[in-house]
Amino acid sequence: MFSARRSGGGFGGSNMSTQIVFETHSWSEDNDRGIATGWHDGRLSAHGRELAAELGARRQADSIAAVFTSDLGRAVETATIAFGHTAIPILHDWRLRECDYGEWNGRLAAELHGERQRYLDTLYPGGESWRQAIQRVSRFLPDLALRWDGTRVLVIGHVATRWAFDHLLNGEPLETLIAGDFAWREGWEYWLP
Repeated sequence: MFSARRSGGGFGGSNMSTQIVFETHSWSEDNDRGIATGWHDGRLSAHGRELAAELGARRQADSIAAVFTSDLGRAVETATIAFGHTAIPILHDWRLRECDYGEWNGRLAAELHGERQRYLDTLYPGGESWRQAIQRVSRFLPDLALRWDGTRVLVIGHVATRWAFDHLLNGEPLETLIAGDFAWREGWEYWLP
């Protein structure tokens, strides 16, 4: 596990590290329908496209060196709307994907998430467990530190992405994360030592 370092006291200075700003992909058509998209691409709704434009406006002057996004369609669309008109590089990474619900990708969210705790270590039929999804995201972090040390980067992802950061960088137990609600907001910040 990575050692946690909470933000505070500014960025930079003699201790180099990478600051990660995490944002979820914008509201999708599947969100409107109550569908757990999983590894399906999904598309943003009209409201989601507005939110993506607001994300770009909110973060454009935020000293972002690069944007990393899940390669799933709804996350790529969010990144493109928000930052496609800027000089900030947008890099797609499959490791930032949502948990793979396997045969249950596209299932009603209420049904899928009602059984979520059962799949902490048990694989979804034809998919992965939440712990495996977190381990997949964990392999992104050392690569991030190699090239982007001392910078502030933005990551656009999913529930699995945020839970991985909460667990690996802030030390929150997966059992606690999986039992709670996602509770959307405008961004989370983490430090990668």
